[in-house]
Amino acid sequence: MNETTCAMIALVGRPNVGKSTLLNALVGEKVAIVTAKPQTTRNRITGVVTRGSAQYIFLDTPGLHRARTRLGEYMDNVSRSSVADVDAAVLVVEPIASPGEPERELMRRMEQMGVPSLLVINKVDKVERKEELLAVIAAYEQEHHFDQIAMVSAKQGDGVESLFALFAPYQVPSPWYFPGDAFTDQPERVLVGELLRQKLLTCLDKEIPHGTAVSIERFREREDGVIDIEAVIYCEKASHKGIIIGKKGAMLKKISSLAREEMEALLDAKVFLQTWVKVKEHWRDNPGLIRSFGFTEE
Repeated sequence: MNETTCAMIALVGRPNVGKSTLLNALVGEKVAIVTAKPQTTRNRITGVVTRGSAQYIFLDTPGLHRARTRLGEYMDNVSRSSVADVDAAVLVVEPIASPGEPERELMRRMEQMGVPSLLVINKVDKVERKEELLAVIAAYEQEHHFDQIAMVSAKQGDGVESLFALFAPYQVPSPWYFPGDAFTDQPERVLVGELLRQKLLTCLDKEIPHGTAVSIERFREREDGVIDIEAVIYCEKASHKGIIIGKKGAMLKKISSLAREEMEALLDAKVFLQTWVKVKEHWRDNPGLIRSFGFTEE
């Protein structure tokens, strides 16, 4: 029997560079929500891939940004701390030949921690002249020594499979952390809550979605196989509550319907979803409420 190995790999970068899209592409399942809006990921999401005797554990982190709330500070702390105690860190960037301060901060952190680092340039499908990518590589090589550099389009799936060959050297002898058929450490009730939050981000404009949190109050499978889910959407202002519900409940119905469809695909079962909207003023600056909504740094 082959000796089992594991590699724990952190995906880091500024908001909206495609870390969650890359995680989903690597795992082959939707374990992290993806939207066009920045700061979608709030917690550290784990994706798991087991191939042969090797298990890869990927940590998708919130994008590093300038925090404006206590929740934002929490997200930044998660992003910075994720490069510690991993076998390798992957800095995911867009194909722009000018590293910004978020990238420099993460590269400094990698160097301080002495963690092996890889550079993955994402969204290369948007680059018309491929020689432009040479300038991107040169700009980052001037800032930090990367063990390896790769170019992918996570959204299209191009180059994703070849990343596993780059990750292989970071495997270390170890028992697996997860069963061989696992693809995430997130409980189903967390995954369905994230699916609902994704639809809030998709259907609503500007700042309102970032002032929302989702709490799954009930998750129960009936004898006939139907799963009952009761969810509460929390927002910060009464005016936001009205926008989320919409005229005659139309917006909430749309959000819930879209979320239910994806929940059924995820759970491979019929879902009866009920949603309510409640106001919790300034919850993003309240440590107790932040913890109660499931945001912990451990």
